[in-house]
Amino acid sequence: MEDPYSVSSPRRILSLSNKRRATISFLAADERTSGFGVSGEHGPKPSEVYGFVGSITTVITTVMLLVWAYVPEDWLHSIGISYYPSRHWALTVPAYFMVTVVLALGFYIGLNFMSTPSPTSLNIMFDKFSREPLSSVPSVDGDEQPIESISDIGINKINYLMFNNVN
Repeated sequence: MEDPYSVSSPRRILSLSNKRRATISFLAADERTSGFGVSGEHGPKPSEVYGFVGSITTVITTVMLLVWAYVPEDWLHSIGISYYPSRHWALTVPAYFMVTVVLALGFYIGLNFMSTPSPTSLNIMFDKFSREPLSSVPSVDGDEQPIESISDIGINKINYLMFNNVN
C-alpha cells in the first residue's frame, strides 16, 4: 500500500511503467486493425463522429432543398408532400445571406479604416507605451555593462542614421 502523503511525480509514474513486462504480439498483417478512425480500444473520437454526422446532415439537407426548389408541385403532391414553404424562399434566403456577408465585410473594413489613425498623425509614432532609450555612461574599467532595457528609437535618430551618414 502506498503512503497517503506521497507525491505522485512523473518520474515515479515512469519508473512504475518501466517495471511492466513487455508484450509482443505476432499477428498477421490482415489480422491487425488499421487504426483508421479508431483511437485505441475506446472507439472513434467524438470529433470524428460529429464530423461524420454533420457531413451526412449537410448532404441530406442539400438534397431536400434541391428537391423542394426544382421538382414540380404536382410531383410533390403525388408523393404526399403538400405542406412546404413558398418557392420564392429558395432564391430569397441565399440572396439575403450573400448580401449580409458582403455588407459585413464592408462594415468590417470600414470600421478598421475609421479606427486607424491618419498617416500624418503623431499617434502612429508615439503612444503611451513609447519609451526613450536610457543614456548610460560607458565604463572605463572595461566592466561588462548590463543589457539595456527595451526602448523605442526616435524618428529623428532613424532619419539621421538613414540619410545623413552618406559616405
